Amino acid sequence: MDSNTSSGNPLFSGRFVVPSVVATHFQLRPGDKVADFGAGSGYFLETLSKLVGDEGSVYACEIQKQLVEKIGDLVRLKNLSNVDPLWSDVEEIEGTKIPTGILDAGILVNSLFQFEQKEIALQEIFRTLRNGGKLFVIDWANSFSGMGPQADQVVDKDEAMALCETAGLVLEREFDAGDHHYGLAFRKP
Repeated sequence: MDSNTSSGNPLFSGRFVVPSVVATHFQLRPGDKVADFGAGSGYFLETLSKLVGDEGSVYACEIQKQLVEKIGDLVRLKNLSNVDPLWSDVEEIEGTKIPTGILDAGILVNSLFQFEQKEIALQEIFRTLRNGGKLFVIDWANSFSGMGPQADQVVDKDEAMALCETAGLVLEREFDAGDHHYGLAFRKP
């Protein structure tokens, strides 16, 4: 098998999430406002920036200050003028600093398992979405060879669905996010 494929699927490099491929499931349009909750080092930001275009906005929410600085460097290096790095706390109501009800979409990639206060984080994300806005959750389906969460930290797909539904989100569909991840699309009613 080619090292750039997974189970014969050329969409996933080395069995893991590829932003440009996975983001095709987000159905973002030019002008959309989107947030990456737990943006880390900015793995998805270039892809999101291109999808929403100059008229759109991307909020890169990250609690680790050094990663926010790294995102700022990436924004300057890649000239991502529509990306706003935010030093923020998703696990606190209004902690993201994003106004209420303005987002067309939010993404939560490999972050749900890291939150200590998952319910509050999802309430905060819900607050930022407009009615009809979407949340795309991608997280580890299992613990894989020391990568990602330990086995006892994995938030499985069913638990993620229950957490999001408790926060008021409605599951719309599942999507392929790689061999070791699940993808879930939710809507704020």
